[in-house]
Amino acid sequence: MTAVAAMSRGGSSLSYPERFYAAASYVGFGGSPTSAAKGVASKFSNDAALLLYALYQQVLTFAEFRLFLVALPYAPLFAQLIDAISSDPLIFVVAYAILSGPCINPKPRAWNPIEHSKWTSWNGLGNMASTEAMRLFVKILEEEDPGWYSRVADFVAEPVIDVEINHKTEVVTASDNRNAIIESKTITTENGSLSEAQDKDVVSEGLGSVSVYDQWVSPPISGTRPKARYEHGAAVIDDKMYIFGGNHNGRYLSDLQVLNMRTWTWSRVEVQAGTGSTTTPCAGHSLIPWDGKLLSVAGHTKDPSESLQVKVFDLQSCTWSTLKTYGKPPVSRGGQSVTLVGMTLVIFGGQDANRSLLNDLHILDLETLTWDEMETVGVSPSPRSDHAAAVHADCYLLIFGGGSHATCFNDLHVLNLQTMEWLRPTQQGEIPSPRAGHAGVTLGESWFIVGGGDNKSGASETVCLNMATLAWSVVTTVQGRVPLASEGSSLVLSSYGGEDILVSFGGYNGRYNNEVHVLKPSHKSTLQSKMMERPVPDSVSAVQNFTNATRDVESDFETGQDGKIREIVMDNNDAEPKTTKIEETNDRLLAALKAEKEEIEALLSKEKMQTVKLKQGLTEAENLTADMYKELQSVRGQLLAEQSRCFKLEVDVAELRQKLQTMESLQKELEILQRQKAASEQAAQDAKQRQGSGGVWGWLAGSPPNENGDA
Repeated sequence: MTAVAAMSRGGSSLSYPERFYAAASYVGFGGSPTSAAKGVASKFSNDAALLLYALYQQVLTFAEFRLFLVALPYAPLFAQLIDAISSDPLIFVVAYAILSGPCINPKPRAWNPIEHSKWTSWNGLGNMASTEAMRLFVKILEEEDPGWYSRVADFVAEPVIDVEINHKTEVVTASDNRNAIIESKTITTENGSLSEAQDKDVVSEGLGSVSVYDQWVSPPISGTRPKARYEHGAAVIDDKMYIFGGNHNGRYLSDLQVLNMRTWTWSRVEVQAGTGSTTTPCAGHSLIPWDGKLLSVAGHTKDPSESLQVKVFDLQSCTWSTLKTYGKPPVSRGGQSVTLVGMTLVIFGGQDANRSLLNDLHILDLETLTWDEMETVGVSPSPRSDHAAAVHADCYLLIFGGGSHATCFNDLHVLNLQTMEWLRPTQQGEIPSPRAGHAGVTLGESWFIVGGGDNKSGASETVCLNMATLAWSVVTTVQGRVPLASEGSSLVLSSYGGEDILVSFGGYNGRYNNEVHVLKPSHKSTLQSKMMERPVPDSVSAVQNFTNATRDVESDFETGQDGKIREIVMDNNDAEPKTTKIEETNDRLLAALKAEKEEIEALLSKEKMQTVKLKQGLTEAENLTADMYKELQSVRGQLLAEQSRCFKLEVDVAELRQKLQTMESLQKELEILQRQKAASEQAAQDAKQRQGSGGVWGWLAGSPPNENGDA
């Protein structure tokens, strides 16, 4: 027997605010620090330590609140209130929430750099709510020191598992929030080391021998497994799953691993030193297959840049380079969603380097390599990170779940990529619970989502959304704290043996994982089962089962009765009349059973014929759908042609309007010239008249009248 300590629960057994108190006590805030806290505090970087201090100040502790009340002039009047706060947790939460909030302390003197840095960090949080400050405090602590919760002995007693190495299952009692929880676990040896066994719902056998659908299995993996991680990137090219980066024990990774899904063998990609830029360790990025290359988009790094960067890995030369883009790129971020729509990358949300949540939308055209920030209409999703996104019919972007610093979501948002309008449709079916850090992949009209969590526990169910009807369904559910119920795992779509498979890797659920799991979705029968929506298959299987049972009963009856009859004949030769009666009774029973069997077989044949007709109807419906789709494409082509024609007509109308305006201006100029000409002619005529009627003055001047006219 070998005693193996259970892995840390990562703080998931405590809810807020108790989880925050445990973290604050561990770091050394809110009382005398423990010996563990003294050893850990020195490991934090200056930035992390300042941010932890600011977040703690944002959530005022009860001790400070009590001192505040006692310091008031009429403190005795508050004695009853203090007792109520001490005994009632609800009043306690309300009390410290009243005093929590932005920094109201005056700015310290400039010559004290430590106090100045602490004040600046606290003041930079602004109006962050106390609940968000709590969760962000715990999240930062888990990033800096993932094993902190296992060293807090005053809150949860960690279980100890005694097992044998020969795959024997033991029942373990774990204390979790004062409740006894019975878990069944197995410890197996793998590559000479101990590892936690898979859940009972995860079948450990080769894919070739698994004929069941909608169930997670563990394929036989060979080669050196990658380091356990979460928030990594995953992509599939040519039946190979590439894993890049991720987070392990608060450290960002930069290795590139590949799993050959034909041989299920892990290997490390040796990156060559090229002329371009080398990639930096990162997590929370997105890995996109494009034109035979890998695109690593965004992600958290230790030294983040101001703008979002796109790294390119060339599989031929095994070199990294930075994609040169144009336009104004988004700010750097991690936890965003990146969706490939045609030749365009659609980036939504995430968390920037200052831990501010985002809900902006940007597009990168992979043909022109130009960034564009999109203006949308409607109600946008609230700022979030670690959500999932998918595209349907190349014109609808779906956003599901994600989280802020304080809460997780299970809302569904749809963006019409043609009108750029956000919609909030009504979800149908079994709506998943709120979650963040989940992974998703699309297969036809089905959107499969695995894992995620809500800051308390991991999501154990694998769900599927029909993107055409927006109806949710549960594919399968796992039990226990297994890698499939983790945050930050990856999910990709591949094929094996001519069938589509979902491949999940990694994640974090209190421990870092590097396990691979595979699920064969039964998507090929989904359409038929939805169109039939009647218990024909169930009735057919029931008839078959009943027929088999009748056949077995009949054979047993014949065997048993024959044996009894022989025994009677051998033991008592004088009991012939009795034996004859028994035989007659047996014959009547057999005849009744055979008649019932024939009736059931006739019913079975009828049901089979009905099934054949339904299949023929389904085929006709599929053909009709194909024809309608072709007609729709034709109509779309006609509409595009008409749209182009309308556009040309609009251009012609605009040109004619411009010419008309020019003609109007020419007409006005012509009228002005005509008036000027008339005025000139009138003036000339008047001059002639004055010259012709010279009068006395003309006679005195001696000028003969009408001299010009006579000439």
